[in-house]
Amino acid sequence: MSQMKLYQGVNFFELPPHVYAIADNAYRMMCSELTNHLILISGESGAGKTEASKKILQYFAMTCPMTESLQIARDRLLLSNPVLEAFGNAKTLRNDNSSRFGKYMDIQFDFKGIPVGGHIISYLIEKSRVVYQNHGERNFHIFYQLLEGGEEKLLTYLGLERDPRLYKYLSQGRGTNESSINDKNDWKTISNAFSVIDFTEDDLENLFGIIASVLHLGNICFGENHQGCATVPVIREIKWIAKLLGFQPSVLLEALTHRKIEAQTEEVMCPLTLELSVFARDAMAKAVYGRTFTWLVNKINASLVNKEFTQKTVIGLLDIYGFEVFDKNGFEQFCINYCNEKLQQLLIESTLKAEQAEYELEGIEWEPIQYFNNKIICDLVEERHKGIISILDEECIRPGPATDLSFLEKLEERVGKHAHFRTRKLEGPMGRKRIGWMEFQLFHYAGEVTYCTKGFLEKNNDLLYRHLKEVLCTSKNSILKECFLVAELENRKRSPTVGTQFKTSLSSLLEILISKEPSYIRCIKPNNRKEPSRFDDFLVRHQVKYLGLMEHLRVRRAGFAYRRKYEHFLQRYKSLCPDTWPHWQGPPAEGVERLIKYIGYKPQEYKLGRTKIFIRFPRTLFATEDAFEFSKHQLVAKIQATYKACLERRAYVEKRQAAIRLEAHWRGALARREMERRKWAVRIIRKFIKGFINRDKPLCPDNEEFIVFVRKNYILNLRYHVPKNILDKSWLKPPGILKNASDLLRKMCTRNLVRKYCRGLTAERKALMQQKVVTSAIFRGKKEGYAESLNQPFADSRIDEGDINPKVLQLISSEKIQ
Repeated sequence: MSQMKLYQGVNFFELPPHVYAIADNAYRMMCSELTNHLILISGESGAGKTEASKKILQYFAMTCPMTESLQIARDRLLLSNPVLEAFGNAKTLRNDNSSRFGKYMDIQFDFKGIPVGGHIISYLIEKSRVVYQNHGERNFHIFYQLLEGGEEKLLTYLGLERDPRLYKYLSQGRGTNESSINDKNDWKTISNAFSVIDFTEDDLENLFGIIASVLHLGNICFGENHQGCATVPVIREIKWIAKLLGFQPSVLLEALTHRKIEAQTEEVMCPLTLELSVFARDAMAKAVYGRTFTWLVNKINASLVNKEFTQKTVIGLLDIYGFEVFDKNGFEQFCINYCNEKLQQLLIESTLKAEQAEYELEGIEWEPIQYFNNKIICDLVEERHKGIISILDEECIRPGPATDLSFLEKLEERVGKHAHFRTRKLEGPMGRKRIGWMEFQLFHYAGEVTYCTKGFLEKNNDLLYRHLKEVLCTSKNSILKECFLVAELENRKRSPTVGTQFKTSLSSLLEILISKEPSYIRCIKPNNRKEPSRFDDFLVRHQVKYLGLMEHLRVRRAGFAYRRKYEHFLQRYKSLCPDTWPHWQGPPAEGVERLIKYIGYKPQEYKLGRTKIFIRFPRTLFATEDAFEFSKHQLVAKIQATYKACLERRAYVEKRQAAIRLEAHWRGALARREMERRKWAVRIIRKFIKGFINRDKPLCPDNEEFIVFVRKNYILNLRYHVPKNILDKSWLKPPGILKNASDLLRKMCTRNLVRKYCRGLTAERKALMQQKVVTSAIFRGKKEGYAESLNQPFADSRIDEGDINPKVLQLISSEKIQ
């Protein structure tokens, strides 16, 4: 991580060369210029191309800006690698993790530079490895990972044992157990990757069922009956395959031992010989595995697709098989090395040849540098009607008995005079010992390679008997249903050969590569022993020589580090000169000339061509770029200040308008509330006056509310003027309409006071009052001052106890004296 941070955002030549420097430069150029870029990784098998592509992917994943919503896309991009390696890589004599297929990956970025998706294209997986491996090599990693890391329950369901030596397709190379490969840990990695890449349980069950069925296919043993026809003595493996792929065992058994021949009106089942049955079995295993691998790539692409229709830029990453030279080289090595020839040609065309041609076209003084152009070798392989692939296709489709030997003879006849082609027959006495009778030799850019033609026709045809196709089309396995379509059986047209398909796909790949801005990584293999920190000088020098690196260095040293069209250069750096900023109205060439004079370029630092400016030294470009970055920050600060001021003004105007609207609405609300209050007051006053005018009339709507108000007001006031005793004769004067009610209330009040007063009298008081009544009847009007004595109660005795003699008082104490 610290190493990644070291190279992030640093100018390309400031630090020592590194994969991260290439990745960072491509990423920054893509973001600044919004152009599609490509990183082409090349080198021999085992030189480190796959590891370099992993490092680049990790760099983008760790250093690019990221959001939580796009985290899944990033993880899927990273984890697609171990899945494809498991199914497409294998151990060879040169490399423990050799890519046996070509892979081109587009990493898609949005306008912010965030990785949002990707797309993978695969090229020519080495299907023959499924059924055969050279001594010391292994089959594809997934077989060993499944056996070593799979759960017991899964292996039982698939009918597999853990020992790889029990399976013919895994034990031919005798390299089942490798200390440098940890299949168990790799299984855990791809299991995690499957869950992230959105594989369902059904997908995995069907996928592992296919992998297991390939192993069971390899263990089918054929015998011969007395007629020389193939038989299967033990059908245990047939039953397992039928169970895993979903068809009847008898149907599969018949398809492996018989071939369907169609006549004009009928179909005839023809029994196969032992040799043809083995061929049919191996062809089925290769077809099933090859198409499953294509399905796997499509499944990963479906999980990587970005469905947002926004503008995207891409960085392409090409990790393809390297140049291979084995003791025994077959059809696969021929295709792989042809691919490397085409990539070398692309590199030559886009660097050595194109760069020197560009100097001449632009009128720059230049002394041509000689280099080896491998176009002559590419033409030898791919030229239409004359190349090796065309001759091979002719032999595959011509009537009559075509064999690998007849193909070799046709090569000697058609291309025998070519300077880069040799056979045992064409070679002199000294060279015949190095070439076998079934072999031919090509002089590639990387050196001589001898190819054995045995199996060329069979592998180029890649035939699968129609009867086997029909059986596979009826499979209940959902993956095989997608791989083997019924519509394929209806197409009677012969499918293109493997060589032609590969040549076509390679041409489309080159078109993709040419359309992007390239960056190159050349991987140098240090030694053939797979040992770290050990460099074989002879091997390294050989690679440097045939890769043309010295010629590249000479061109780069004598040439210019940077070149851009005037329009692009002016568009990018026009902010550095007041005369060209913000818009230059004249020709771009004049604008660039004025710009570089203002910046202060020295004559030896640049050249002006017809349509481009050429800058010789990286430091000149770095200084310009640094000045541009500084200028950009100043411009950004001004833009930000202007934009923030605009936002603040806009916010102020919006707030002011909102405040005005709020005030207007609030004033309106207050006015409406005051209006309603006044309306209410007017109605009340109007009703009061109307009720007062009609107060003496009978109860009606005109005076009803007034009378209710008067009653209520009188009652409420009366409670403060109620007499407190019987003798209080005061009473609140009632309005006219309440005179009767007032009289009734007064009577009720008087009665209530009398009742309370009477209830408060004691028996003695009552007797006294009765005496007063009798006395009143006797003395009223007859005695003066009688009226004033009415309120004085009668005395019980005129004599106080103090006036009586104590002795007398003691004698009479027992008697009650009145």
